[in-house]
Amino acid sequence: MEHEVPLRKLFSNYFREECRSVVQLPQAGSDRLYFRLESEHHSAIGTYGKDAEENATFLHHTRHFRKAGIAVPEIYAASETQEYYLQQDLGNHSLYQLIQKDGISVEVQTYLQEVLKQLAILQIKGAENFDFTKCYPIQQFDRSSMFWDMNSFKYYFVRVARVHFDEVKLNRDFHTLSQYLLQEEQLHFMFRDCQSRNIMLHQGKPYFIDYQGGRKGALQYDAASLLWQAGARIPYHLRDELFDYYTEEVARLTAIDKAIFKQRYYGFVLIRILQVLGAYGFRGLIEKRPHFIESIVPALENAVWFMENIPLSVELPELYNVLRQLAVSELFVLKKWDGSNLPLQIQVNSFSYKRGIPEDTSGNGGGFVFDCRGLHNPGRYEAYKQLTGKDKEVIEFLETKSRIKEFLENAYKLVDVNVQDYLDRNFSSLQINFGCTGGQHRSVYCAEKMADYLRKTYKVNVTVKHIEREYNGQYI
Repeated sequence: MEHEVPLRKLFSNYFREECRSVVQLPQAGSDRLYFRLESEHHSAIGTYGKDAEENATFLHHTRHFRKAGIAVPEIYAASETQEYYLQQDLGNHSLYQLIQKDGISVEVQTYLQEVLKQLAILQIKGAENFDFTKCYPIQQFDRSSMFWDMNSFKYYFVRVARVHFDEVKLNRDFHTLSQYLLQEEQLHFMFRDCQSRNIMLHQGKPYFIDYQGGRKGALQYDAASLLWQAGARIPYHLRDELFDYYTEEVARLTAIDKAIFKQRYYGFVLIRILQVLGAYGFRGLIEKRPHFIESIVPALENAVWFMENIPLSVELPELYNVLRQLAVSELFVLKKWDGSNLPLQIQVNSFSYKRGIPEDTSGNGGGFVFDCRGLHNPGRYEAYKQLTGKDKEVIEFLETKSRIKEFLENAYKLVDVNVQDYLDRNFSSLQINFGCTGGQHRSVYCAEKMADYLRKTYKVNVTVKHIEREYNGQYI
């Protein structure tokens, strides 16, 4: 190994101990090479990067952040040419690996909150006395930087996918989007690639890595990078909750208008989606790297959900036209968006405990059963006895005189774990049941709300059945 000798020399000079083993680690998206070096009492990660300027940038940023008390790896030593350097060994476990293993579990959500809290500190406190002239290759996320990302999307993804578009109109939309984003202050450190692959979990604490592409920019971009990472598949409602948490952490450190801050956040979500698709186009469609090819479909799903659910305060007609064409392109097997071609079928039922828990006829052995009987029952009152959980009066009663919203929030979190796992493993069916005394009010309301949540959050088939109402010949 040509890089082993200089790394061994750095290691032995720093630790004053013979290096016993050098093992190359799997290569990620960059051209840098990583190695784990170990002696009897020490270990370190050795890095080789042929771009010395990029290496110098990483070393500068890391030393600055370490001095500011931010959780980044310690730099042990670097060669005179700065092609080689040693850093702290943070182990093998990234937040992305935990997400792939457990889905968006309670533990993962706790880590995400901590990452967002530390991210706000890195961006704001880390920018104090920071020498932005050391950023490489670009010092600020300005208009030219934005156009670099948008043009990468156009040339490396859209053109390669052979999508038809009007060059002048698309360029006009790029100008509109960049002008909108530049209304946000570009004062802080922008990590640039803050996603769960670049968060290492070491001794129960998240550490940031791979921020050498950072530059001066707006705060919201990094939150968008983390929360909208295609491969992480964070449920859409949770993305909003986590961004609100991040907003509160930012507000503790600097003055912001929270409403405008969130409104502009979605503009940064969109440009991050474009940046990611551009990168996937280059690494996947052109360089044919399998991981990037596999990531294209979930990235496009992000784009489609965004267009369908997020109202931007600027009009981008040609850009949205391009994204819609990509969504139905046979190249990416995204032919239909009505859910009819999706493998996971979710049956949501309401039922009466007097009749019993519904049988699962799919052969999957059943699913979730939520007992709604602990909630305040409108059926006890004469005014509601002839109504159901779909009627306005019952809905108002449940939402104001019971803890049904809290009940459902907990149900969503439990169901999210299985839906994420079932989608990843290509399972075909899941049953979710809500039961109450009569199967008329509380269970019906919960079943409707769960179905609505699943349709908005995932690309799955959802059907609803109100069993007790059907037994009585009342189809609601």
